[in-house]
Amino acid sequence: MGTTSVKVALVEETDQGPAVIESCTKETQAQVESQAAGLQGDEQDVRKIVTALDECLMALPRERLQGICRIGVCGQMHGIVFWKTGRGCKWRGQRFEPEEVSHLITWQDGRCSSNFLSSLPPPRSHLSVATGFGCATIYWYLRNSPDFLKRYDAAGTIHDYVVTMLCGLARPRMSLQNAASWGYFSTATKSWNTDILGESHFPVHLLPEVVDPGDLAGETSCAWHSIPKGTKVGSALGDCQCSVYSCMPESTDAVLNIGTSAQLTILAPFGFHPGESPDPRSPVTHVPYFDSRYLAVAASLNGGNVLATFVDMLVEWIAELGLEVPRSLLYPRMIQAALARAETALSVCPTVFGERHRPEQRGSVTHIAASDLSLGHVTRALCHGVVQNLHSMMPSQRLEEAGAKQILASGSALSKNAVLKQEVERTYPFPVVYGRDMDAAAGAALVMLRRK
Repeated sequence: MGTTSVKVALVEETDQGPAVIESCTKETQAQVESQAAGLQGDEQDVRKIVTALDECLMALPRERLQGICRIGVCGQMHGIVFWKTGRGCKWRGQRFEPEEVSHLITWQDGRCSSNFLSSLPPPRSHLSVATGFGCATIYWYLRNSPDFLKRYDAAGTIHDYVVTMLCGLARPRMSLQNAASWGYFSTATKSWNTDILGESHFPVHLLPEVVDPGDLAGETSCAWHSIPKGTKVGSALGDCQCSVYSCMPESTDAVLNIGTSAQLTILAPFGFHPGESPDPRSPVTHVPYFDSRYLAVAASLNGGNVLATFVDMLVEWIAELGLEVPRSLLYPRMIQAALARAETALSVCPTVFGERHRPEQRGSVTHIAASDLSLGHVTRALCHGVVQNLHSMMPSQRLEEAGAKQILASGSALSKNAVLKQEVERTYPFPVVYGRDMDAAAGAALVMLRRK
């Protein structure tokens, strides 16, 4: 369950190994205005997200769905949705409809300023707390709109919500991966910092029960789009971890994903355990993976969304001139123009969304010359900037020290942008392998398929 789309994949064990036999993807088009946080907010309509999920399932063959034995769910980490226990949804036939549920406040939410975050108690965790993280968002409501919190008694990520509704759970069972992404969670003790949170009147009753990645959350309480009642459902997992799991990398493989955002990941060594205090300025974080291992992740907030913002800007400029160019035509022509420009002196720092380790950082354009102002020059510089920003977070040297031999590359923004691919290959001195099916939906299914 991603930031802009939902994907369902059916995975089957074959003689040649697990294979995706059916899949469907739908755009959610769920973005809504934040009444509470204004332009700083980033919220989505849960009903539209669930509708996109329903549409995916309805597009798959019914006989295939009837044979489903287990369900794995993953999605965008950090974000939070609130609901009322027992009234979070209503089942109508073989589908559920959200009822007493809030908007999803996503990982892109920017309502928690640096000053606000610095006023929060320090966590007992190796992971810092940033804007868009579930616990930071709860703190924001506690201080700015406490009546909002009184309407709900349960919370989770959007994928925790779906699992909870499918299984009819009284309390969500959140995987350790999602719990770590909310902040104020110790992966060493596998527990929330309830003592620290309680001292500042944080509503700890909203925190879910936490289980290991791969553990069951429960069973479907009703038949769901022909999937039988009683089908086992795993606790919801992180999309980053499931993307990595889907391609089953060797310990010498780095994994690059450029979708809405951008991540470069490599497995931490066996036996690695992070400390219990965060380094807010570190661009690399260690997130829990599977089997007590960790991933070293450079997670940039600036990926395909930067290019999308540039396209939106062009569309708006053209409209202000009284003209109209379809967005669908603009993007491929941008890429074509940039491919004709192998290099440019123009320099773009693309961090228009800031970074978690440098939230105050913004984008900039330098080395502007009259000869470098064509669409091709600007698009080339923008793609170069996106990759260089990620490289500044996890340089080639760090990958070499970790034993990396190649980069497995994927992601919606990368797959449709040959210029981004060129910039990745120029920047990192490793073979870059495309075509390995890095698919978070398939990864979540694989986790359940391999569950003992």
